[in-house]
Amino acid sequence: MKTTALSDWLQQRLARDSAEPVYRQLQRLLRQAVISGELPARTRLPSSRLLAAELGIARNTVIEVYAQLAVEGCVQSQRGSGTVVADLSGDEMVAVPGWVHGHRGRTPRASRPSAALASPETVAAGHTSPLQAIEALSQRGRELLATSSVSTRQWGAFMPGVPDVTEFPTRIWTRLHNRYWRKAPPEQLSYAPGGGLPALRAAIATHLRTARSVQCEPEQVIVTTGSHQSIDLTLRLLASPGDRVWLEDPCYWGLRSALLSLGAQIVPIPVDDEGLAWQSLGALPPPKITLVTPSHQY
Repeated sequence: MKTTALSDWLQQRLARDSAEPVYRQLQRLLRQAVISGELPARTRLPSSRLLAAELGIARNTVIEVYAQLAVEGCVQSQRGSGTVVADLSGDEMVAVPGWVHGHRGRTPRASRPSAALASPETVAAGHTSPLQAIEALSQRGRELLATSSVSTRQWGAFMPGVPDVTEFPTRIWTRLHNRYWRKAPPEQLSYAPGGGLPALRAAIATHLRTARSVQCEPEQVIVTTGSHQSIDLTLRLLASPGDRVWLEDPCYWGLRSALLSLGAQIVPIPVDDEGLAWQSLGALPPPKITLVTPSHQY
């Protein structure tokens, strides 16, 4: 399709009054077009700015959709060529972010969930359909899948805890990164200790002692990928499925997702100007855990 034809095709299929968010509709429509061949391999998609303007939606929405489709292997972002439709035929290797598959580098086409599960040819050949794949999961697996969604916006204005990533000093970072890896010790190319690199844990402990007056040793520091993983790990250690947990209402969505995946019994507690307003609820059974975020009232 040409750019204008693609925009018109999408306009006709986007249901603006649907309960399904626009970004999910756009992602689903483009994915289907790629898999069905309506968008042939190596077709160059319109820029995020152009498509957003023609559809009358936010540019960040298109950027997020393109990024997700790239993760699924439906499109590829090529420097100087923009975003192009990936070739879903054959067994060539396509570069995708390493964190998707747990390793860096390239991954076989067969690893891609979108092509493997959603292709009509695959289903007709007797392979598992998306619905069958979900039904084959355990009850626990279905619960985890239902609570695995993330925020539709990961950065931008008014995103708590997220800096202006457009100001990241990429050139300086790349120079320092290259200088370090020219002389990196071999052990850093293998599996790291469970709690993180010892030197990093020691540096964090020193910082906490001097800047936060927290008396701790490096052995007490555990490096995670972020606050969400830290919360999930802590809850798994302290709570069991069915435990009652008091949670601020409203709260950080990541807390609620982690508790749902754990199988905890969530008791939403309203907040007032002073924080958790448990006094107004009368006699409640005591919780196993109370989660409060005094510095991030939502």
